[in-house]
Amino acid sequence: MKTALVTGANKGIGHEVARQLMAKGFHVFVGARNRGAGRVAADAIAKNGGKPTFLEIDVADNASVTAAAREFSKIADHLDFLVNNAGIVVDGDSVVLEISDELLRKTLETNTLGALRVTRAFALLLAKSKKPRVINVSSGGGQLTGGADRCAPGYCISKTALNGVTSQLAAALPKFAVNSVCPGWVQTDMGGKNATRSVGQGADTIVWLATDAPQKLTGKFLRDRKEIPW
Repeated sequence: MKTALVTGANKGIGHEVARQLMAKGFHVFVGARNRGAGRVAADAIAKNGGKPTFLEIDVADNASVTAAAREFSKIADHLDFLVNNAGIVVDGDSVVLEISDELLRKTLETNTLGALRVTRAFALLLAKSKKPRVINVSSGGGQLTGGADRCAPGYCISKTALNGVTSQLAAALPKFAVNSVCPGWVQTDMGGKNATRSVGQGADTIVWLATDAPQKLTGKFLRDRKEIPW
């Protein structure tokens, strides 16, 4: 059976990706730092059939990530698909010249280093897959093309850096498919109810990359199943 780990899967895009992958027959590990919320999310997915596994993981904590990889290996002997979805926007992230070092470090710790940290910890399990795939959930706010719009600069900087992580991982892992995805402006707690896309639309390209995209597609930034500029 194919296996997938989705971080930040207790709500929003991550939860929808986990639900769709479960429906497609994956053994899905529902990754979340909050044990209660993660178990509730896994139980909600299970109501549609299948048995997802909750995996406690705080991507901003190296010890937590290491422990999660160890726990995962007790249950499954390989990982086919890793979705680095966990992300944050910190209150006060509004003016680039006013954001504190602490705010930026906290944002980078989760949004950028978190993805690298998890990929590093699960690399050996991914290498056991016939078609290992890693998706980093990024944002159009991280694009350098077209310039910045001054919205949540710390968050945007973290996503620009995440795209750099994607490029480096793709080069370092030639047998893997490693890509960044912009899900668009999605109706989640982060995106707000005025967002233009449903969680299903936000999850679409991520799920496509897990199931139907060619393995040779790697080192790219995508939206709506098409490559977009960095």
